[in-house]
Amino acid sequence: MKVIKRDGRVVDFDREKISIAIQKANKEVIQKERATKEDIEKITKYIEELDKKRILVEDIQDIIEEKLMELGKYPLAKKYIVYRYTRALVRKSNTTDESILGIIRNENREVDEENQNKNTMLASIQRDFIAGEVSKDLTRRMLLPEKISKAHEEGVLYFHSSDYFVQPIFNSCILNIGDMLDNGTVMNSKLIESPKSFLVACIVMAQIIAAVEANQYGGQTVDLTHLGKYLRKSHDKFEKEIVEQFGKKIDKSTTEDLVNVRLKNEIASGIQILQYQINTLMTTNGRCPYITLFLHLEEDDPYLKENAKIIEEILKQSYIGIKNEAGEYVTPKYPRLIYSLNELNSLKGGDYDYLTKLAIKCSVKRGYPEFVSAKKLKANYNSSVAVPMGNRMFLSPWKDKDGKYKWEGRFNQGVVTINLPQIAILSKENEDEFWKLLDERLELCYEALMCRHYSLLSATSDISPIHWQGGAVARLKKSESIQEYLRGGYSTLSLGYIGIYETTKLMTKLSHTTKEGHDFAIKLMKRMKKATEKWNDKAGLSFGLYGAYSDSLSSRFARIDKELFGTIEDVTDKGYYTNSFYISPKEDIEIKDKLTFESEFQDISLGGSISVVDVSDKTMNELEDLIRFIYENVQYVEFTSNGNIKENDEEQLSMDSFIK
Repeated sequence: MKVIKRDGRVVDFDREKISIAIQKANKEVIQKERATKEDIEKITKYIEELDKKRILVEDIQDIIEEKLMELGKYPLAKKYIVYRYTRALVRKSNTTDESILGIIRNENREVDEENQNKNTMLASIQRDFIAGEVSKDLTRRMLLPEKISKAHEEGVLYFHSSDYFVQPIFNSCILNIGDMLDNGTVMNSKLIESPKSFLVACIVMAQIIAAVEANQYGGQTVDLTHLGKYLRKSHDKFEKEIVEQFGKKIDKSTTEDLVNVRLKNEIASGIQILQYQINTLMTTNGRCPYITLFLHLEEDDPYLKENAKIIEEILKQSYIGIKNEAGEYVTPKYPRLIYSLNELNSLKGGDYDYLTKLAIKCSVKRGYPEFVSAKKLKANYNSSVAVPMGNRMFLSPWKDKDGKYKWEGRFNQGVVTINLPQIAILSKENEDEFWKLLDERLELCYEALMCRHYSLLSATSDISPIHWQGGAVARLKKSESIQEYLRGGYSTLSLGYIGIYETTKLMTKLSHTTKEGHDFAIKLMKRMKKATEKWNDKAGLSFGLYGAYSDSLSSRFARIDKELFGTIEDVTDKGYYTNSFYISPKEDIEIKDKLTFESEFQDISLGGSISVVDVSDKTMNELEDLIRFIYENVQYVEFTSNGNIKENDEEQLSMDSFIK
């Protein structure tokens, strides 16, 4: 018989534990009221003779109470009931007082570590954190099943963003910005009509981004190809004004020159406004908007040339940076940039290779843009170019009623991340035990993700008009249910995972870069992917396997496991677990070899993934060669560096004057 514990773990039935529990209660009553050894044996035997394959620990306790009452041991039964009740109160006790005071005193390290991009000294951010602590407490005590709350506390899994779970709001989205700009939107009950120029489109976009950020808790992505149309509008507007002003006094060539001068200034002003608006707006969750701009060119785009000019200006201004309070140029945290590589710009003689060279220089200096391969995206998702969401997530392909792939206006309902190394530690190198425990914990993750889904089912469009009525996701009427957007694959739920390296090391004593370790790691990845596919069929939803990138979470899991299991070499001793499928930083490996190895894992982790490579002091020629390699072989890559390209690159020497 298997016993299902409160945290979801399944253990063998242990009759001795029944005896221990009753003996503890025995000590609280006088001798004649105590249960004898024979009484305890009868109760134990009754439970065993139920002949159940699986039984909840709470059911066992209920049976013990009933049998003690049948034996006439009323005082003893009462003590046992009181003991259970007291333990339940302890588990559900309010824990917000100290955590909230810690926020006010700036002493709450856990909150600080989880939110490193927020200044915890600011009153507005403290207010958001205080509300978050209340939400966490209600989530833990009342909103989540006890076994999931306990699993979260013990590092079995991580229930992301419980500080926002009391409200029916979701994680990340890809804004349907084209629809919002073309057809207008409503903010704060005020109609915002379609812009008549590029500059106004940038201003409206910044306001939309801020409103969306205030009503969700994760990142958002904007595909900037929709701005090309508005740059064309500005061009036509300027041309009309100049013709009306000068008439036949100037020829067409001069007219176009004057238009382009004004247009160049308009592009620079529009992008500068967008950058500064994003970085100076403080939303209700105490930070500037968590926004990613997707820089993508399509050959059949009627506004291709306009969009190329917009991308060029974004890269130039990002390279320069934004002035801080001391007047020094610094790297703003947002907007993040994702640059798409395709046949037009993959440094194979395309017309827009110059943009990619600029993107490389910007990435080395500022840490973005990150690079995605349109070729790999189309192959992996068997669709049009998949647009990534703000925090490296990807949606599953979904077609509208016209059979067209749709990415914009879709969203992620929530994330739960599984602690893989803890499973390996408990399995003690027994592979059968590992797979068995993995399946049990994956089922627990499914239940936790369904809690995310259920929390949104009762929501109506009134919860966030900008999302549900204003077009960011939908154009629903007031008070209309959002349920149709939660089912059928329109939105996703994500299973995150951390520690493939440590798990493989524990189970095989080898890194996953070795043949044996690799085979185990790939088997593990496919097992998790298969679980999400099974959940899709079971629930009629869309679950994705997401390579979580979170330094704070990898540290949290490692810290909990060290407290539980002690110091384990190359596992809990480092103070962190290796993110997702990454190769351990200790392994010396060439960049292309690392990307080739990790790309196999990316191809399985289609709910989200990224590879990170250090390109410090590479020459421009080496970086261009790397970009060509990425386009052909890797879905998603981020560069880290010391900010320099080796000075034997002549283009880099003239970069500053080029930007100016």
